[in-house]
Amino acid sequence: MALLNLQATQQKKLFELLNIKKNTSFEDFILLPDADQHKRHPQLKIAIVTETWSPEINGVANSLMNLCLGLQKRGHQILLIRPQPKVKCKRFKPDAECWVHAQAIPKYPTLQFGWPQFSKISKAVEVFQPNVVHIVTEGPLGFASLMVAKSQNIPVSSGFHSAFQEFSRYFEFPFLVKPISKYLTWFHNKTDVTCVPSLDTQHALKQMGVSGELRVVGRGVDTQLFNPNKRSQLLREQWAANEHTRVLISVGRLSPEKEVDLIIRTFVKIKGEVEHYTKLVIVGDGPDRVRLAALAGHHPDIIFLGSLTGEDLASAYASADVFIFPSQVETFGNVALEALASGLPVVAYDYACAKLHVVNDETGWLIPLGDVEMFERAMTATLNQPDLKIIGEKAHLAVAATGWLKPVIDFEQALFFAAHRTLFH
Repeated sequence: MALLNLQATQQKKLFELLNIKKNTSFEDFILLPDADQHKRHPQLKIAIVTETWSPEINGVANSLMNLCLGLQKRGHQILLIRPQPKVKCKRFKPDAECWVHAQAIPKYPTLQFGWPQFSKISKAVEVFQPNVVHIVTEGPLGFASLMVAKSQNIPVSSGFHSAFQEFSRYFEFPFLVKPISKYLTWFHNKTDVTCVPSLDTQHALKQMGVSGELRVVGRGVDTQLFNPNKRSQLLREQWAANEHTRVLISVGRLSPEKEVDLIIRTFVKIKGEVEHYTKLVIVGDGPDRVRLAALAGHHPDIIFLGSLTGEDLASAYASADVFIFPSQVETFGNVALEALASGLPVVAYDYACAKLHVVNDETGWLIPLGDVEMFERAMTATLNQPDLKIIGEKAHLAVAATGWLKPVIDFEQALFFAAHRTLFH
């Protein structure tokens, strides 16, 4: 696969600018998937700017961690610019790091945004001298980093990971939809390339007015961690679930835009309509936890587990029987992919991750976006499915080869594209 499919003259110029060794032939200059051969493609210095990072529990932090680990394995150096952490990250050691003052986000005490400390960011970037600045989040820290990169004439790439403009509708601030959309459009039009996790998100940004280069950088899943062999009979016993019980599971942040209330209301309503004894397990935490617990009303068959990670999360997935995902504002939806890898049929709206990975009526059930009544009917039908285990086995097999290598290479190519556009235009 030739680097970015650029014209030969432009490739050669980039080849020279990035100081490839003289004994490396240009014809052999390709992006190789094998991490051991990173010396055969140019090694970039990349400044990553983010307001969320491991061990915070969310899809953006998880995806970014895997992408950065992959970039480092392929020989690239990373400067990490982020808010000062409360807890040290043990999974990743950047080549350089810049911390800015952190401020807790209202209603999300575990999450922080970074202050726009221009001088501190500017100094870190000047010392590191990155080939490209990649901005993950568009908040105050992202804005400041964009201005710094522009002032130093450094290529900029960005990521669009959260549809903040749509979140406003769920927090009773619909008047913010337009101004947030305008800001996000302006922001991403200022960068050389914007990375999006799905074709649906790419289309949505075009509709918003983002006119620059848009690259799809998908998501992977750790199929060793999320695997049907993590199923635990002991855990099911703790849930008071026997071999005949159908366990539905929801995993994700407990926030209004995730629409977990739809699952709870439907579960309570259909209890008398299903042939099997059922349980609903809800994994996650967030500002909607109290409201959702009140809605559940101490129902004996609804279990809140709080936030889980690692082996505990993997075991919870695999010990359930069906994954329910009613969110309509995802840019991707990593949890659906984790559920499939764990051997669970998925009930979700037909877009983003589910559209890409779920085969309707074979590995799960896809509902037209916005059709709440059909979603409720699908939940009922799922619980009455006689061959749920076979469907789950198909779900696992369908994503068994979905790792992080391709997303890392796609991200790498997008970063090269950003550097190229600035160098040659």
